Formats: sequence, structure tokens, C-alpha cells
Amino acid sequence: MTTHSSDLHAHGSDDGRGHVHDHEHGHEHRVDGHGAGGAHHHHHHAPAPGHGRAFAIAVALNIAIVVVQVVFGVLAHSTALLADAGHNFSDVLGLLLAWGATWLAKRSPSARFTFGYGSSSILASLANAALLLFASGAIVAEAISRLLNPAPVAGFDVFVVAVAGVVVNGFSAWLFMRGNKDDLNIRGAFLHMAADAAISAAVAVSGLVILATGLVWIDPLMSLLVVAVVVYGTWGLLRDSVRMALAAVPPGVDTQRIHRYLTAQPGVADVHDLHVWALSTTESALSAHLVMPGGHPGDTVLDGIVQTLREQYAMHHATLQVDLGTSEHRCSLERRDPAQ
Repeated sequence: MTTHSSDLHAHGSDDGRGHVHDHEHGHEHRVDGHGAGGAHHHHHHAPAPGHGRAFAIAVALNIAIVVVQVVFGVLAHSTALLADAGHNFSDVLGLLLAWGATWLAKRSPSARFTFGYGSSSILASLANAALLLFASGAIVAEAISRLLNPAPVAGFDVFVVAVAGVVVNGFSAWLFMRGNKDDLNIRGAFLHMAADAAISAAVAVSGLVILATGLVWIDPLMSLLVVAVVVYGTWGLLRDSVRMALAAVPPGVDTQRIHRYLTAQPGVADVHDLHVWALSTTESALSAHLVMPGGHPGDTVLDGIVQTLREQYAMHHATLQVDLGTSEHRCSLERRDPAQ
């Protein structure tokens, strides 16, 4: 006997009758051989409020500051400004990727993409991290070249342009403060902007130091410090993005706690094949087998379990299968030798 539950829905007991489920997004799925007759409604929750305006403003401001930094970086012979410009340009690309991912995440599921397009936000986060690391490598190469071959640097120009960068990037970071803790994709955009604001502040300081001391090597040295900060801040984003892309348990999800909750439910003798993975940077999915020797507990009971999983454990899409325990149902993943 199997029972599947999606979001706030659980199929009924096995009476051998097929039935059609009415989905809120307009797609109908026929399920044969399981569940009581009647119409059931799946509740597919809309994505979190978008940041369309924030992305548009941040992209426009960063394009403008990139142009200014490149022009003055060349005129002032400042690798720190050019480094900041390169980093800002990677941010523009990253913001465009993140913006596109938030748009795709809002699209309804299709016959081929039955979970929707939310996972594009995971790919965008991964690409963002890769872009930052690539830009950092280019900055290091240029800074080392300038350390070996020092050139005059216009400290005042560096200071003025860098201060403008602080204002632009600080404002852009503020636009993404809402939601950056709950959405890895938005967190990536926020980290880009916040890091840029700090980097621009460091470059401004280097401009003042050059004005006061005339030590031009301060400029490429500051570039290397900028890269160190960027790489340090990017590592967490890269790690979480790779894990999500590999269908690892999303950050902040305690599978042991979920297992204890399911095992403690009345009538449940065992829980196996518990799998949790990310559908997007904001939504998670769960599937599990509940061994219930006493038989199917009814739709109301499973609806309550699924609702608790959603509200208390952040499982936006849950699928539960009820087993009587009369045969071995464990999937091939659980039979694999861990040493292989």
C-alpha cells in the first residue's frame, strides 16, 4: 500500500479506483490504483516576492560605476580602481544571472519540468561564485605585474572614484537586504554588493595613503587585499551552491530532527528512504516511507503531517509513502555499499 502526499495533499487509502487530482497551477495528473475517489487540491506555493526593481537599479548603477572606474583607472594608472571595476563588472553579470533565475523561478511547472524552474537559482548562485573567483584571478595577475613594475598613481582621482563606488554599492546592497538570509540567490547578489562597498572603501583609503606618502605600491597591494576579502566571502556561497547542485540536504535543514518527528507519529513503526533536497534556493522537497503495520491512517492524518513538515521544517513539497511492513521496500540508494 502506498500513499503519496504533495504539499498539503495526501492520497487516500488503496481502494483500486483511479482519480484525477486538480492542481492549482492548472495541470491534471491521473493516479491509478491508489487512493480514495474524489477531488483533492495540491497547494503549490508562489515564490517569495521578487526583487525585480532592486535588480534593475543595481544593474544600472553598477554599469555606470564600471565605466567611471575603467576610465579613471586608466587615466590615474590605478590597478586598485581597475581591480574594483573588474569586480563590479563580474557583479553586473552575476546580477543579470540572479535576476534571470528569479524570473524563471516564477514560471509554472510543465510536463517536462514538473518541479518548475526554481533550480535555475541554484545554477545562478554557482555561476556567481565562479565569476567572482575568475575575476579575482585576473586581479591578482595584474596586481603582481604592477608590484614588479610600479607606475605613478593619481591618489586623488582614486579616492574620489572609490568613494562614489562606496555609495553605489552600499545602496545596492541595501536593496537586497530583504530576503538575503532565506534565498541563496539573493544572498549571492547581496554579498556581491556588500563586498564591493567594502572594497571601494579600501581603495579610497589607498588613495589617501598615496596622497599623503607617495607610496605607489600601496595601490597594487590594496588590490591583493581586495582579492583576499572577495575569495573569503565567496567560499561559503560556492560551497552551498555546489552542495545544492548535487542534491545535498539544504543548509539549515536537520534531517535527524525530521526523522524523529515522523517516527513519533501514531502508528508509525519505522521511517526509511528519507530524502531531502533543494528545489531552488528558497524551497526544499522531501520524500519518505512510513512503515505503518496498522494500515493507512487516513487523508486527514497525512495532511496534518505534511502541513507540519511545511510550516515547522520548511519542506515545501513532501511525498509520503505508507508501507505495511510486510515486504522490503527500501530503495536501491539505501542498499548501496557506503565504501563504494
